[in-house]
Amino acid sequence: MNLIFAPLQLKDAAAILSWQYSPPYDCCNFDGCNREQTLNDFTHPDNIFFAIFGSHKELEGFCSFGPDGQVPGGDYSQPALDIGMGLRPDLTGKGLGQQYAESVIEFGVGRFGASQLRVTIAAFNQCAQTVWQRLRFSSVDRFTKTSSREDYVLMTRIQRW
Repeated sequence: MNLIFAPLQLKDAAAILSWQYSPPYDCCNFDGCNREQTLNDFTHPDNIFFAIFGSHKELEGFCSFGPDGQVPGGDYSQPALDIGMGLRPDLTGKGLGQQYAESVIEFGVGRFGASQLRVTIAAFNQCAQTVWQRLRFSSVDRFTKTSSREDYVLMTRIQRW
């Protein structure tokens, strides 16, 4: 897959905020969010967000590296590069997740040189868990998000050089 990664720009962040996922993935919609604050978070240099463009230079997804990929309530005491990722809704459910995740891993490891990688996934999202398991991630913890009843799974992978 020939993907292009670029620092997330305001216009791309605004497009991401408009994406609408169908249930049960509608929990990823940005409805009701503080739009200005979310745009600021997406594009602030301390938050490491990248736009993912396809071969036709269309925005196809985004990824993040670092604390943005963490969910309150999880145990993040072990050092690892946290990865967050989202695909445009029309690209989901087509068996493309593994290819995007592989590219995000390759980009992240190349850029940050991490020896351990970590993802946090909503427990109900079996499809995403399967994608990351196929990429040699193992489940290491399950927890409930602070101040909600949502369950999450922590998965890690030791990077082999």
